[in-house]
Amino acid sequence: MTTRDEDSTATTPRWVSWWFRGAAVYGLVVLIPQYFLPPPAGAEVFFYGFIGTAAAFQLVFFVIAGDPGRHRALMLVGVVEKLAYGVPVLILFALGRADALYVGAAIIDLILGVGFFLAWRATPRRGR
Repeated sequence: MTTRDEDSTATTPRWVSWWFRGAAVYGLVVLIPQYFLPPPAGAEVFFYGFIGTAAAFQLVFFVIAGDPGRHRALMLVGVVEKLAYGVPVLILFALGRADALYVGAAIIDLILGVGFFLAWRATPRRGR
């Protein structure tokens, strides 16, 4: 099933909106409870800054889900956001500097990032 863009005859697959909406919900469910955890000593600013920035970015995913054709360019920004966490965690884990606990979250982010890229490819460009 697809949704029709107002400005063109091209259609966006329905799964694209659901993918971004699901990513936003998942992100908020994972991030918001961390506000209630004790931050690492000496890294409070970075901890709360990361949680707040990442949580705010989930709202971008809701915006994209609302009109994927209009916000197609932001999909690639979402890919970068997912790579920015997933890749460093895997590198740090390989170097023995990150716990295995973080690898699961990194893999989920990388899967979401691949989905964002596939969504970008599946979403037609809008006519000018």
